[in-house]
Amino acid sequence: MSDKPLYVTEPALPPFEQFEPLLREIWASRRLTNGGAFATRLETELAGYLEAPQVSVLANGTLALMLALKALEVEGEVITTPYSFVATTHALVWSGCTPVFADIDPVSLNLDPAAVEAAITPRTRAILAVHVYGRPCDTAGLQAVADRHGLRLIYDAAHAFGVRLDSGSLMAAGDAAILSFHATKVFHTFEGGAIVCRDEALKARIDLLRNFGFKGETRVLATGINAKMNELQAAFGCLTLGSIDAEIAARAAIAARYRAAFAPLTGLRLLSGLPGVARHNHGYYPVFIEAGFPLDRDTLYTRLREQGIIARRYFYPLISDFDMYRDAPGADHLPVARRMADTVLCLPLFGAMDDADVARVIDAVNAAART
Repeated sequence: MSDKPLYVTEPALPPFEQFEPLLREIWASRRLTNGGAFATRLETELAGYLEAPQVSVLANGTLALMLALKALEVEGEVITTPYSFVATTHALVWSGCTPVFADIDPVSLNLDPAAVEAAITPRTRAILAVHVYGRPCDTAGLQAVADRHGLRLIYDAAHAFGVRLDSGSLMAAGDAAILSFHATKVFHTFEGGAIVCRDEALKARIDLLRNFGFKGETRVLATGINAKMNELQAAFGCLTLGSIDAEIAARAAIAARYRAAFAPLTGLRLLSGLPGVARHNHGYYPVFIEAGFPLDRDTLYTRLREQGIIARRYFYPLISDFDMYRDAPGADHLPVARRMADTVLCLPLFGAMDDADVARVIDAVNAAART
């Protein structure tokens, strides 16, 4: 059996021969950045694939979050989840906002609309929700809360590329949705990100802000930043978009093998599907180590790593447990999020896993269950 490390995810990489002609095209054009042909093409192709009217590609997902907040003129308190990657909350603070934490729903693992509503104060200006593991938030419930209180609603959809609802595109929810195209994501451009919105005027403002606020060569209309995607990233995205359905299908097959193998195990909880979801993207495979499993979560984590299975505790600790956020509003009462953070373990899941890789993970978890 191979002893190569198995990470939670590995980047999908097409054969280099397919990328080479795109590189030659970039070299011939001498246009490496600043809204070149591949960046424009990627925006168009993403809009079609995601069923999204307006897409702006950017250098990374964190800048996308910051630009969305800036473009929507969000200030003051923003209610958000503690159960996410820390960039979600960092983007708020970098943008001059005050994060307010609300608890999550135990089934979806996303912001609980009732908890959000309970956290609203006269200073609340927006909700920043996360589609954790690509599992859609209660978009109707959150929109109802936002509408009742006149709040902006922004989605961190970093995990949710390619997820589709029965009712239509998940990217249509809220005022804007932010995507990450980091190499650890289902779809990636090495580094990169995007903002998806429905409003042409909002896209125009985002595009202005991502290029220092320039309008033409001599006019600066806003305090912008350099958040443009370069042509190498964009060209790679154009190439990999053509194989994204195959990547998701491969991940779905591996997830089905995991479910069949792990469903009988006592104390190892698997996530159930959510109603109204037409397609998951299988970006992650989290399991929850609960009472009845012979090992606690951290012991299983260590044992798997000793075998080269580099599982990750996504998301532990909670964002609200980091020193800079311990005293943030709401950080002291998050019982559901804390229970999830203390028991979660994400297992390797990516399209390039072969049968032996999958069997290796299954055998290791089953052996631990027999301890």
